[in-house]
Formats: sequence, structure tokens, C-alpha cells
Amino acid sequence: MHRRTFTASLLAGLGIAAVPSPFRAAVTRSARPLDILVLGGTGFLGPPTVEYALARGHRVTLFNRGKTNTDLFPQLETIIGDRDPDVGAGLAGLADRKWDAVIDNSGYIPRTVAASGRLLAPNIGQYLFVSTICQYDNWLEGPPGGTEARPRATLDDPASEDVSAHYCELKAYCERAVEAALPGRVTHIRPGLIVGPRDRSDRFTYWPVRMAGGGEVLAPGKPEDVTQYIDVRDLAEFMVHCVERDLTGPFNAVRMPLPFGEFLQGCRKAINPDAALTWVPADFLAEQDIQSWRDVQLWVDAAGPQAGSLAWSSQKAVDAGLTFRPLADTARDTLAWFRTLPEERQAALRSGLAAERESAVLAAWHARQTTT
Repeated sequence: MHRRTFTASLLAGLGIAAVPSPFRAAVTRSARPLDILVLGGTGFLGPPTVEYALARGHRVTLFNRGKTNTDLFPQLETIIGDRDPDVGAGLAGLADRKWDAVIDNSGYIPRTVAASGRLLAPNIGQYLFVSTICQYDNWLEGPPGGTEARPRATLDDPASEDVSAHYCELKAYCERAVEAALPGRVTHIRPGLIVGPRDRSDRFTYWPVRMAGGGEVLAPGKPEDVTQYIDVRDLAEFMVHCVERDLTGPFNAVRMPLPFGEFLQGCRKAINPDAALTWVPADFLAEQDIQSWRDVQLWVDAAGPQAGSLAWSSQKAVDAGLTFRPLADTARDTLAWFRTLPEERQAALRSGLAAERESAVLAAWHARQTTT
């Protein structure tokens, strides 16, 4: 997988249509209601975070540009501004306001994250920044089991603001910026691939949709290869949990590595047990110019140099309270959400193998088998 291919895929999932986001069980109210400022709040990760915080009895204020899913949360105070202090009203609406905690899920440029951190530092307790698992140095080709102790990425030009080219590295510099503004009061949440309802990238969604289609399904590599992701709702709940418990420091927020065979079988059983998996080895896929992420989602060759990119340790976060809902729930809920989209959107998946390409590769694989 080429690094730019992954970055493009990652960025594709950042803006999402709004639908309800159910919790796993009845939510009890917190014994200590907090005043929480959410920077963003109306994209993909924001809505389930706000919904869970409200269900826990917290008082939530939103800060955003007022351009995305503006029908969400009409009952909440929304401060209109811009992350860039030099654009329009900038951060002026946040001045001299007090909150117990800030959840920043819309920070991508170190300069603007530094600005919000400096402005808010005198008037808040905790600053939770949503970073990314790819902020680690050489994250694609590091060994499996990487922990929060791995060094962060750097750039030859730390002043760069080219998010499309340097998304991962800029997140690392955002972390440094907010730490400088609020030393000892920062939580870094480092999610891997975020999936579930509202995910417009279709990276995870491809698999439930494909299982629903039935027939012979191309399964890449070996069942022993591993994958890794986190349901957006599990991530949201953990973030609110960190704020409630005043947990600071970095956390890899991602499900423990899961054998890819278990992942595909879980999707198949939850969606359509009649679908049939055909495992096609990685070397044959390479011959057919089938690449992870560009063509096949949530999979990398366990024998290849990027095996560690989907095998991070989240033990620290689990020990701190991160929990995971069953794969079957994520698969069924994601498919149910996808089926609410317009028919033309459902007919144009944004990730995964097109049906014709999948059929051609499977035919070539079967032909190879008959001649060997």
C-alpha cells in the first residue's frame, strides 16, 4: 500500500451524514455533570460523542463553522467561528468562557490547534485531542504490537499546513502544540480506522454490503492475517469516559488485533450466512495488481512489511476503560444505516472491489488452481 493511498482513504471518511447513534445499553447519568466544549461536533465522530455526553448528563457547547449538518442539536448552544484565528470571527466566541473540559475532534493544523489551546488554557481543566494512530514515526512499517511509547512522526518542514500530503505528521505536531499550551492537562486519543454508521468512506461498510450481496466473496490473504478498527460509538464513549475520569496522556484507541478470517466470518454470519468465502493468497493478488486499501479494505499481508499497521496494542486504553461492542452489532448497524442512503449512493460504493473486478480475479484464481 502506498502511503498516499492510505492518507487519501483516511481523509475520505471525515465528513458524514447525520443519523441516530444508539448505545449498547441504558446509559446512567454521571454523578458529576461537567461543562464540555466540543470543537466540531457535527461530522462523523462528533454526533455520537455529543449524544453520549448528553445521555450522561453533561452540559455541552459546540464550536464550529455552522456549515455541516446544521440541523443537529438545535437544543445546544453553538458558537459559530473558525479554527483559524485569522479567518472571520476566528476563536473570538470562545474568549473568557469557562468549561471543565474540551474535546477537540476537528484539529488538523498545528498552528490552529495551538491557538485554541493557548486561548482556552486559563479557563478549562482538561483538553482531549483526537489524534490518530498514524501519527507515529514509520507507522506503516513498524513491528506489530506498537504501544504509546513509539516515537512520533516529524517533518522536514514543521510549518507545513498541507493536510492532504502530511495528515499523519501534522497530527503529531498538533499533539505537541496542545501539550505546550496545557502541560499535564492533555489527553491524546489515537484511533485507528474508525467505522460504523455515518462512515461515508465505505472502507468497513464494503464488507457487510458485500456479504449481503451473497455468492462467492473474495477473501484476501490468509485467515490468520489480522485487522483492526474501532466502532465510532465505542470511541465516543471512551472519550467521554476519559473526560469524566480526568485521564490524561496518550491512548491507542483501537480494537485489539482480530484475525481476518474471524472478521470476515463474523460479518458473514451476522449479515448473510449463505455467502461463501474464497481465500486468495497475497502473492496472487499482487500478480493481479490488487492492493490493500486501494482495492481491498481492512487487510494487509501479514508476511509483508506493513503487517504492523493493523496490529497496534491498545492495552493501555483497555485497562483505562475502553470497551468494544460485538463485531456483529457494528456490521448490522452499519449496513442498516447504509440502506437508508439514496439508491444511487448505495449503487456507488466508494471503497472495495467492484463486482466485475472481483469476479475476474476469482476466475483467474480458479483457473490457476486447475492448472497446478
